[in-house]
Amino acid sequence: MTHRDRFEAVYDAYYPAIHQYAARRTGSPDDTADVISETFLTAWRRIDDVPEGEEALLWLYGVARRVLANQQRGASRRAGLAERLRAELAADRPVRPVELEHVRAAFDELPERDREVLALACWEGLTSERIAKVVGCTAIAARTRLRRARKRLAAALERQASLTIAMGEA
Repeated sequence: MTHRDRFEAVYDAYYPAIHQYAARRTGSPDDTADVISETFLTAWRRIDDVPEGEEALLWLYGVARRVLANQQRGASRRAGLAERLRAELAADRPVRPVELEHVRAAFDELPERDREVLALACWEGLTSERIAKVVGCTAIAARTRLRRARKRLAAALERQASLTIAMGEA
């Protein structure tokens, strides 16, 4: 198989997943397109480094993650992440708007590192082992990060609930 054939196979197989990954993390279709093009440009240039099979998707997630970090360095992603979280929660079950505001505020309180592992687990449906490959750590470290991120999110949700009760909005 030529380099071109290999690239086309990777592109055809994983474009939709990378598109979803990027779209959930950017604020505009243009930013999404930029992330996708940079990700696949890297894959083209490093086609010999792209693993076989499903490992290729994890490799591409890692590239896309670094592209996003470079693209958004210094810019706040909180507003976009909160909106996507609200959309995901609304799709799962009907939620009162006040509850969504609490979830958004709690999620926004979290450090970027926590938001990323939670997003990979919840939005992308990745296991700890796959998260580890995307973020570049061991599976044990990924499980630990995810567990701690969930605890911090729960604590932030508690703070939001307490604040609402104190303000008389509940």
